Amino acid sequence: MDYRRYKDTFYIRADKGDEIISCILKICEKEKIKSCIFNGIGGCSEAQIQTFLPETGTFETQTLCGMLELISLSGNIVSDEQGEIYHHTHAMFSYKNGEQHCVSGGHIKSITVSYTAEIEMRPVVGGTINRQFDPETGTGFWSFI
Repeated sequence: MDYRRYKDTFYIRADKGDEIISCILKICEKEKIKSCIFNGIGGCSEAQIQTFLPETGTFETQTLCGMLELISLSGNIVSDEQGEIYHHTHAMFSYKNGEQHCVSGGHIKSITVSYTAEIEMRPVVGGTINRQFDPETGTGFWSFI
């Protein structure tokens, strides 16, 4: 993984074998970024896609493997009251299943790069977006303090 900062935007190149979410979190920790948004594209070998089940407060995970085109990555980083950072990431992948061209996506747990991924990350300027836990849903939401 390599990245550069140009003004208020970070440009990240994830390389073969890199896990995208951990790369983004490492940069946020190193650069002391408490909240940001990001998007990207790339070629991947594995993705763990989750669906939140409100009735149980848990996630169901599906793993996709093979040549996956990351056609859309979109997410954000926010921090809680203790300063711990969290990601909320969604993505869409295209891939072949036999002769069928398929698309799958959802909430992302992890994505492994097969050859490269290109990500633009923009920190929040002039403030911080926090994460507030919601006991009713068991998830966290944006909080503007």
